[in-house]
Amino acid sequence: MHDVYNFVAGPLVWVAFIVFFGGSLFRLIRMFSLINQKEPFIYTYISWKYSFRSIFRWIIPFATTNWRRKPILTIVTFTFHICLIVTPIFLLTHIVLFDEAWNVSWWSLPDGWADVMTLIVLACCVYFLVRRITSPEVQFVTYPSDYFILAIVAAPFLTGFLAYHQWIDYQLMLILHILAGEILLVAIPFTRLSHMIFSPFTRAYMGSEFGGVRHTRDW
Repeated sequence: MHDVYNFVAGPLVWVAFIVFFGGSLFRLIRMFSLINQKEPFIYTYISWKYSFRSIFRWIIPFATTNWRRKPILTIVTFTFHICLIVTPIFLLTHIVLFDEAWNVSWWSLPDGWADVMTLIVLACCVYFLVRRITSPEVQFVTYPSDYFILAIVAAPFLTGFLAYHQWIDYQLMLILHILAGEILLVAIPFTRLSHMIFSPFTRAYMGSEFGGVRHTRDW
């Protein structure tokens, strides 16, 4: 088990980050390549003004009509993404590991806060799962892979929570936690999770088209 931990926490971490950054760069290069080949006219009306207006408008809760139409979904979505990003970055254990490797550290979340935010992420995943099962409009655009993606997102938080509290075999949960985080990193560039890479470009495109061409708002 110790050898498995050393492999998962050592070489496999580097592989996961290389695939994540390399895959993300590849997807971005491919996107711009396809634009240059098929729709180069897009560059003629991309506007910094309307791009940033759209991006900032859509990242503010209830700032857009669509966000206001579904208040529960809006609250869950924003809470989920905040906790999803903040928890692993400001978790004390992660910061200690980063400090040991690179001699760099930063402010950390109190353990109690990290616990609550982890549980919020898991609760939000359950909400998204139920919504995919029960909402006809979401069912229409749901594929079997979407359930797998949801599990990939939840797994690092569930295993990390269990490992921290040592409710099940600690070493096993720790290995599964690291492995789940690596799988999540690798999956981001090549699944629907890639929206974290492409969403600013999508909003820039939509904002520029609606603001600069149609002379209206995109919300």
